[in-house]
Amino acid sequence: MSWMARSASLNGLRVFETAARHLSFTAAARELRSTQSAVSQQVRALEEQLGLPLFERIYRGVKLTEAGHTLFVSVQESFAGIDRTIERLQHRHRHPHVNILTDFSFAAYWLMPRLPSFRERYPHVDVRIVTNQGVLDWRTQEVDVAIVFCDERALAGGVPLLFHEDVFPVCSPGFLQQHGPIESIEALSRAPLLTLTADQGQRWLDWPSYFRQLGGIAYHESSELTFNNYTLLIQAAIAGQGIAMGWSGLVDDLLDKGMLIGLSDMRLRSARGYGVVDARPDAPGEAKRALWEWILECAARQT
Repeated sequence: MSWMARSASLNGLRVFETAARHLSFTAAARELRSTQSAVSQQVRALEEQLGLPLFERIYRGVKLTEAGHTLFVSVQESFAGIDRTIERLQHRHRHPHVNILTDFSFAAYWLMPRLPSFRERYPHVDVRIVTNQGVLDWRTQEVDVAIVFCDERALAGGVPLLFHEDVFPVCSPGFLQQHGPIESIEALSRAPLLTLTADQGQRWLDWPSYFRQLGGIAYHESSELTFNNYTLLIQAAIAGQGIAMGWSGLVDDLLDKGMLIGLSDMRLRSARGYGVVDARPDAPGEAKRALWEWILECAARQT
């Protein structure tokens, strides 16, 4: 940027924009609550600074020169951009927002049922939820807080734990009426099981690992029903289409409502679990702090 361009005052450009929009120094003076002579002087000063004629003085008015028209378009776009930025900043100040990244199942079964209490406590904070079913990488997305399924290394590295991976089979009451009680690991292995795939590198417990750790049974997944979305899998279990693996913390409300029955005698707990991550530690804020503390508070009440 040349010294000449830098010397053009913001006020002079604002006067020029107003005069160019009205094509009248008199109308510009009325809008600016100034005088026609003051507007004319400021426009002339700007022309002298730039070394360019911006207006042609004609009978009962003015018209833009080619340079004036080019500058007018640029100044209008710039002022509009400044106005939009100021509006966004003011809105953000009045209504701070916080972005949460998590997976579909956690959002649907843990976060959404509890979120009204946060909004009641902090009505001025806008919460935006970003979901993904695959491996969650908060470093590549515009998020403030990430709630992710963590392995032992991440939890040992200081990621605050919300709750451990605590799993047990769940099914609908109608399924048990149709198929009879499931009272042993062997009986469970012969039942129609709903499978959640881990084709994107997720580390949650699957049926083969579950049977191997709990009963020493070499179970091989059958071709029952397979899903890559836990929410859909749970809906299939509610519909009586098979037995799902239920995660404590996610299916609790469905158990309380009687939509699912948990075979809690076959519970298995791992060292993994859901943790909460500050995705932007270099960007502190009251909204993020409030959400962070609320998440940990909810998790503490659950345990």
